[in-house]
Amino acid sequence: MSLPCVLVLAGHDPTGGAGLMADAEAIRAMGGWALTVPTALTCQTTVDVRSVMSRPGEEILATARAVLEDCDIHAIKVGLIADLSALEAVITLCAAYPHLPIVIDPVLKAGGGRELSGQALMAAFVEQLLPLATLITPNLEELARLTGSVFEEARITDQAEQMLDAGAGAVLATGTDVADTPPQPHVTHRLYTPGNLQAWSWPRLLGHYHGSGCTLASAIAALMARGEALAQACQTAQQFTWHSLERALTPGRGQQIPDRLTGPFHLPTQGLPKQGSAT
Repeated sequence: MSLPCVLVLAGHDPTGGAGLMADAEAIRAMGGWALTVPTALTCQTTVDVRSVMSRPGEEILATARAVLEDCDIHAIKVGLIADLSALEAVITLCAAYPHLPIVIDPVLKAGGGRELSGQALMAAFVEQLLPLATLITPNLEELARLTGSVFEEARITDQAEQMLDAGAGAVLATGTDVADTPPQPHVTHRLYTPGNLQAWSWPRLLGHYHGSGCTLASAIAALMARGEALAQACQTAQQFTWHSLERALTPGRGQQIPDRLTGPFHLPTQGLPKQGSAT
């Protein structure tokens, strides 16, 4: 049996909560197969990231090209990019496949608060990689930082449109917690495409989670690799991610980890799943 392959360019998290292991689990759960190329190695726990060791760009390219000589890919998912050398390698690889879905999860800060991206790297990311993205999936704080501003509820649409103007094909702004703002009973995710907005609202789950963004972005990439349209892939991936968080695991002393491989979730055979409310 052949599965649609997704090239994953992301960091390695030894806990499996985020990074390449999370990507591979989500992609397999959505009916795809992950080809994982590490852009960085991390020393981290379920509590926080202690250090990040970026791989040289030439190593990233060599690893990816070896895999690409062997396997056909149907989508690309990009996660942690830790320095300019890695960014240049990722740009080279994405630019070679402009006809494929390219889903980018901009990892700017660890769950425990550690900064993972500086201003120069973010500026180069926006200028050079963003125009290659079919979809970018920032949370609200990441969206604000990528547009050089701070989070304000009233500015979310303007900030998303700024990302579209910079070249992104679409923006899925995920409504996870924002520092210094009270949590709401529901989490709202907004999909911005040129001239259109679609939103979904999900009941907020109690707890602190590690890897929800990786899970969501990778699930979308796998679904698009299977031929799903963007909006349908976003909604199905949200449903899958919510269920993964609902049954989260606690292997360590810190954040909970999505359980992406067990439970009642099944891909819909037709139409959109009904858990999300679209507007």
